[in-house]
Amino acid sequence: MSLSLSIGPLVSLIAGILILVMPRLLSTIVALYLIVIGVLGLLGMHSLRL
Repeated sequence: MSLSLSIGPLVSLIAGILILVMPRLLSTIVALYLIVIGVLGLLGMHSLRL
């Protein structure tokens, strides 16, 4: 049995758990996500899916 995880769902799961535990982290997590996606988009790394 082979189990392969992509980074997007794993990051989403960890972020969701952290938001449930510490709701004040929501704005920080969203801001970091948007910054990472924006930088990847500007650098033309469309093949990397988070």
